[in-house]
Amino acid sequence: MKALKTILVAVALLGTMAVSAQRTVVRVYPKHGTVVTTIKKPRVVVHKKTNFYFADGVWYKARGKRYVVCAAPVGIKVKRLPRTRTVVVVNGRKLYKSRGVWYKKSGRHYVVVNV
Repeated sequence: MKALKTILVAVALLGTMAVSAQRTVVRVYPKHGTVVTTIKKPRVVVHKKTNFYFADGVWYKARGKRYVVCAAPVGIKVKRLPRTRTVVVVNGRKLYKSRGVWYKKSGRHYVVVNV
């Protein structure tokens, strides 16, 4: 009887560990220069007469019918940041960091800055 209880406890413990492992989500982002054919729900941002596309924290430039992953140009403005952002205080300034890109709040927008 004691052995049966031990087995049941072990099965219950392993079952909860398997469930928690299934909830882990790993996000993989493309490297700069990667070419993709579609972007899911992009926001078009015009900066210095060039269209940039912003989706899920990744910046793209159009190349024909495809899109190329690029670095965020300094000074470009967006209305919303991705959920993956973190708040960092640098030299007394509140900045936001997402995927290696630094943003500063400016009015109703966020502006890409160098740090």
